Amino acid sequence: MYRSLLVLTAALFAIGTDSFVIAGILPDAAHSLSVGVGTAGWLITAYAFAYAVLGPVMAALTTRWPRRTLFLVGLGIFVVGNLLTALVPVFGVALAARALAGLGGAMVSPAAVAAAAALAPPERRGRAISTVMAGLSAATALGAPIGTAIGSLTGNWRATMLFVSALGVLAAAGIALLLPKIPNPPLVSLRVRLAPLGDRRIGMTLLTTLLVFTGLYIVYAYIAESLDRATGGSGTNLAALLFVWGVASTIGTLGSGNLVDRLGARRIINTTIAICAIDFALLPWTSAHLATTVVALVAWGICAWGLLTPQTHRLIDAMPTAAPMLTGLNTATFYVGVSIAPLVGQGGIAWFGAHWLGPMGAVLIALGLIAAETAHVIIRRHQAHHTPTAHAEPLPVK
Repeated sequence: MYRSLLVLTAALFAIGTDSFVIAGILPDAAHSLSVGVGTAGWLITAYAFAYAVLGPVMAALTTRWPRRTLFLVGLGIFVVGNLLTALVPVFGVALAARALAGLGGAMVSPAAVAAAAALAPPERRGRAISTVMAGLSAATALGAPIGTAIGSLTGNWRATMLFVSALGVLAAAGIALLLPKIPNPPLVSLRVRLAPLGDRRIGMTLLTTLLVFTGLYIVYAYIAESLDRATGGSGTNLAALLFVWGVASTIGTLGSGNLVDRLGARRIINTTIAICAIDFALLPWTSAHLATTVVALVAWGICAWGLLTPQTHRLIDAMPTAAPMLTGLNTATFYVGVSIAPLVGQGGIAWFGAHWLGPMGAVLIALGLIAAETAHVIIRRHQAHHTPTAHAEPLPVK
């Protein structure tokens, strides 16, 4: 099982690097493609929106594919999309290339998380999910900072995209050589895959993910501008700060699995969201100085990435028979938030300036906390209603 989790983690590391590295090189990409920084944020939107929309579609279309074949084809498309992004000189074509890379990521990432959940026994599911998802957070700790530093040191953001392409090739090699055969999930149509959205427990839990990560990515999409006072406009300084944020993200991801298994999802969800809301509300002041920026990034990384595992766990506990579909829907919802955030942030920069994007995000994150508690109440009532007898022991609420 552990070898399987390792190669799946490597694939998510490559995909995660692509998701997060664009923000660090956004000003240079904007200049090279002759667009404003706000408009260049659409490069993030194109990747994330394609990923979000096509994830459930590709999962339905590729159910019969052997898992190794699915991962290799998806990574191949991912590599081609990034190579095109690195080579094309026109903004519109670059947007299309980013969408192509998002299609590749959509084929790989949800299937990898679902495979991790299927490989582990129930009592270790939280740790298995968090191990594979650590590929995404490790991408924030290593992939995105290294990619940002490459763009800064070479003076060419396109070199960063070549670096991402190389990560995709290495991940594909690992899949081809090391991944054992994994059973295919049951054949499920797209309509059935989307059916859980009609369940209030699932809908409200996914709304939590959407609100929180839209709020978080309003700042991240334009992090170079948001933290320019702390970095002094230096790309290498920004890469160092992204490294700090990424290490904190990895700690949050890995630590959350054990905490969920011990304490249940509700406490972790509410605590992480509340800390993120406070952290973002204070960003206009904390991001003015290097030391306080580091503290803010550590809190942000640990809590934001500590939320993904308990959210996935809550969904699976609410509807265990739909676990593969729910992991895909949760990942898709995450990327819907990522795709919306640059558009909201572009307006925020025009209205208030980049340094005030934090409070804008804090409002959405706080709304996410309300959605999380509403989801908890709905799940608790559903469990009480479906208790077999009046004298039965209450079901644990995650």
